[in-house]
Amino acid sequence: MENLAVTALSPLDGRYAGKLSTLRPLMSEQGYLHRRVQVEVAWLLALSDLGLAEFRPLSAPARAHLRGLVSGFGTAQANAIKAIEATTNHDVKAVEYWIKDQCQAPSLDAALREELAACLEFVHFACTSEDINNTSHALQLQAARQEVLLPGLDALLARLQQMAHQWAQVPMLSRTHGQTATPTTVGKEFANVVVRLRIARERLAQVPIRAKMNGAVGNYNAHLSAAPHIDWEAHSRQVVEASPNPAPNEPLGLGLVFQDYSTQIESHDYMAELFDALARSNTILLDLSRDIWGYVSVGYFKQKLKAGEIGSSTMPHKVNPIDFENAEGNLGLSTALLRHLADKLPVSRWQRDLSDSTVLRNMGVALGHAVLAHQSLMTGLNKLELNPEALAADLDAAWEVLAEPIQTVMRLHGVQGAYEQLKAVTRGKTIAAADLHGLIQGLNIPQADKDRLLALTPASYLGKAAELAQRV
Repeated sequence: MENLAVTALSPLDGRYAGKLSTLRPLMSEQGYLHRRVQVEVAWLLALSDLGLAEFRPLSAPARAHLRGLVSGFGTAQANAIKAIEATTNHDVKAVEYWIKDQCQAPSLDAALREELAACLEFVHFACTSEDINNTSHALQLQAARQEVLLPGLDALLARLQQMAHQWAQVPMLSRTHGQTATPTTVGKEFANVVVRLRIARERLAQVPIRAKMNGAVGNYNAHLSAAPHIDWEAHSRQVVEASPNPAPNEPLGLGLVFQDYSTQIESHDYMAELFDALARSNTILLDLSRDIWGYVSVGYFKQKLKAGEIGSSTMPHKVNPIDFENAEGNLGLSTALLRHLADKLPVSRWQRDLSDSTVLRNMGVALGHAVLAHQSLMTGLNKLELNPEALAADLDAAWEVLAEPIQTVMRLHGVQGAYEQLKAVTRGKTIAAADLHGLIQGLNIPQADKDRLLALTPASYLGKAAELAQRV
């Protein structure tokens, strides 16, 4: 039997297949076919309730059978549709034919088969393929956002907030432009990420997922030719927006946001917004990954060891920050794909061209790399151990950072050239506590301010860092 894990062209379905088990049912070809069946069934049931003389309301057993096609959909059903597509060479038509076949299955009660036979031509009635496809893509993205992406970001946010609180009061030397700078706390730096990521998460959550059901070029032409007395726009809106899990006697729908103006295709503007929002969260997490990589490199963090793991094939001592490197790589891949999707999908020649079709099939790839990154980051964060000795040593070797508070107090009291005096004493030099204390003692400022400056150390010059970290 072929080992698919090692023959897969994409590592998402090979090396990393086990890590994407929650996303695969939603964004795979099977997931796409599942949603197409859901849309076709929802449309058919809605037509049944429209009051057409030619299509009387379906019985409870017929409705149950049709809804069962959705709830019972799996790999066998997807393969059956693909087998039909091998003949039709049209994927949406294959779904239509499969539903019709299921309505005439020999295992069904004869009366039920007869009832369903009368409505077979209403499967895919007045629909263009894009009515089914755009709604299916919308359902896929909605599920992926709610069931995978947001939970992944929420888990990271919870862990980062925990770290912000845990290390809120642990002093750390800052580095701006790679050089020693005003001290902060470890927790405050994690708090910064929490606030940024929360905003990105909310923007991702708030993008409305839109869908259209309005025919070949968005004008209900076929619908009105068949039944001009029906308000097809209102009917389509109901199908798109009604709940997919309605209360008894409520209409069945898709739970999306109705797009009332379109060409043959939904414009994909909401997709661009969604992908841009996810790319923004990727950027924030990539920034975090690189920063932690650097902190591990300078020894601020150690990494918990795992028995049996090897850091280098030749250097036995190494414990590499591979989780943050893997996260960085996957975030870069995800963002590159998301940017292309966001730029390409809203552009279509005239009323429709097919260049979006193959691109849309890669949505799951873009999301998959983001999900892998979320998992790698969480693994890496959970392996971090603070190294307080390294943090304290760096601070104790950076007394020059106190030039900032000293010159600020001097300026408060009108000492001329305060900045320049401290610059001359400290810039590019190794400064000890005694050097600064001698300077402070000679200042013409109130004694209370002198005492306060003399009590300062790099580890205590923290401003509101601890308070800000605990407040996040």
